[in-house]
Amino acid sequence: MTMAAQSARKGVAYALLAAALFGVNGSISKVVMASGVTAQQLTWVRTTATFVIAGLYVVLFQRAGLRVTWRQLAAYAVLGLAGLAMVQWLYSVAIRELHVGVALLFEYTAVIIVALVATFVFKERVHRRIWISIALVLGGLAVVAEVWDSSLSPLGVTAGLGAALAFAWYFLGGERLMAHTHPVTASFWAAAFACSLWTALSGWWRIDPGAVGASLSLSGSLSGIHVPLWGALLWIAVLGGFVPFMLIFTAMRHVSATMAGLIATSEVIFAFAVAWAWLGEVLSTVHIVGAGLACVGIAIGQTARVEPTETVAGPGGSPGVPTVPDAATPDEND
Repeated sequence: MTMAAQSARKGVAYALLAAALFGVNGSISKVVMASGVTAQQLTWVRTTATFVIAGLYVVLFQRAGLRVTWRQLAAYAVLGLAGLAMVQWLYSVAIRELHVGVALLFEYTAVIIVALVATFVFKERVHRRIWISIALVLGGLAVVAEVWDSSLSPLGVTAGLGAALAFAWYFLGGERLMAHTHPVTASFWAAAFACSLWTALSGWWRIDPGAVGASLSLSGSLSGIHVPLWGALLWIAVLGGFVPFMLIFTAMRHVSATMAGLIATSEVIFAFAVAWAWLGEVLSTVHIVGAGLACVGIAIGQTARVEPTETVAGPGGSPGVPTVPDAATPDEND
């Protein structure tokens, strides 16, 4: 096997592992929220963890990233508050109200939003297959939502679509910072503002310190397993957020951003599978068909943009999916 083939296999493995970790994260987040932790408090945990871990990385390896202009700071503030803070919170609300996989389907329509904005706002060249992608995604979501007789939570659907808008905003705003910024540095500054917002609004101080150390049943098929609540929160903060983001970043050193992005969309499949096996979230045959159509559409949409650009750091609870195909891999010393 050639070195190039070995490198490509490593890239695929890293991206798949990241997608799997993100897929598990949805179910464990749902279990934690069922224990009494609110969506806002969980968002505070995630954004704070991203801020701390990314901050340590920047201090140790990217100290130049600590020096920013007021203009850059303003851009990071918009990225963190309108993008990262909102997508984390709205995703948490969506998975609380909907099946985990269904919530992710709605969030992943961000791929379509990004391509449309690139086409009509930034006048970028986009493959005509974007229209096929849109048709498949909308048709698939219509089937999943059973628009003819919907039983989905209106709040969950609204939160999922809101998360898609915030996710698209994060990508579109973030990719324009990547020309001169390391992804971890951007993640640190965006998380700083998101963390500040949810520190003020989440009500984290209402979390009972005694409850954090209390035993938590993992519910569903794992109901016999108990872990301390702090352990579940630590998993969400590290293995459900920062580690899979770094895996995606590493994957793009071995495969193109297009390939990494396509593999990252398998998070939806992992989320469905884990939620089914763990939480018993069963989909009907009609829902499975609709989800399949939407996933194919999302995958096609991921390859629709033509103009190369840099990649943007993932928001810490959802995958750092590249926004365009064949993006240049950032040098670790940028």
